[in-house]
Amino acid sequence: MLDVPFWLWAAFAATVVVSLTVDLLAHRSAHVIGFKEAAAWSGLWVGLALVFGAVVFLVLGTTAGTEYTTAWLLEKSLSVDNLFVFAVIFAYFKVPRAYQHRVLFFGVIGALVFRGIFLSLGVAVVSRFTAVLFAFALVLFYSAYKLLKDEEESFDPGKSFAVRMLRKVVPVRDEYAGAKFFVKEAGKRVATPLLAVVAAIEAADLIFAVDSVPAVLAVSDDAFIVYTSNAFAILGLRALYFMLAGLLDRFHYLSKGLAIILAFIGVKLVLQASHKMISSDIPEIPSPVSLAVIVVVLAGSVVLSLRRPPPASSERPGPPADPFAGPPDRDA
Repeated sequence: MLDVPFWLWAAFAATVVVSLTVDLLAHRSAHVIGFKEAAAWSGLWVGLALVFGAVVFLVLGTTAGTEYTTAWLLEKSLSVDNLFVFAVIFAYFKVPRAYQHRVLFFGVIGALVFRGIFLSLGVAVVSRFTAVLFAFALVLFYSAYKLLKDEEESFDPGKSFAVRMLRKVVPVRDEYAGAKFFVKEAGKRVATPLLAVVAAIEAADLIFAVDSVPAVLAVSDDAFIVYTSNAFAILGLRALYFMLAGLLDRFHYLSKGLAIILAFIGVKLVLQASHKMISSDIPEIPSPVSLAVIVVVLAGSVVLSLRRPPPASSERPGPPADPFAGPPDRDA
């Protein structure tokens, strides 16, 4: 484990809090976020991540800096697949574009909390039971197989556990009430569909954590590296979504690239566990090599997608038309 000075943890926490506060104040009035605004914010988030990475290089050394950069880029690339799910959720619940940033803002806060819990547990387990790395590798291999075979499980926002639990706890009205999460009807407090959308976003992040947590633990088992890299990748996800909205289907080879990356990280985990448990003669894949592979595969996927546009029939299926249609919940 790295000997991380307290001031560096404090600097990270202050950066996150200040950034989220500025973001919230800048978007306190609901409005449609265009490409230019999203690109500016995306550049800001990427810049913050890279500046923090430079600090990690200077304070903790080259190895830690390389691991941070690799983990950040890995999580950033895996998070792109979340954008497709965001699009499905927003279409399913017919969320007005002006309110989508508010939903993702609270979704990001929840993701930061849950990822912190999952990554802390993952680091604790890996530090005590190295054999669990083999299990993590199997998860990544299976995820890569699903992506290559286009067998990735579909996500139905209306049937997610979080949304069903929300409807059991509080009534959810059919109509939106501006950017409000709750309103009063007949003297009773009821939720708007906007709160259900936040619940669906959180449920989606929990699903994607199954892939991203084992993947980032293959890069580093240090809590500071894995959490800060994940946090900065998640912070920039909203701006990236609005910047790429409407263009996601053009990157149709990205899923294949992510499959290659997941399979590569799976191999890295197997070698890492074998090196520790079986023989020190078994080589490990250095972080600079991992970083190079991720960069090359991502760049190749994007370039190939732009050079070979997808046929019209290959677009992802659309969401159901009515978020509150269909048979009643039998689990209620």
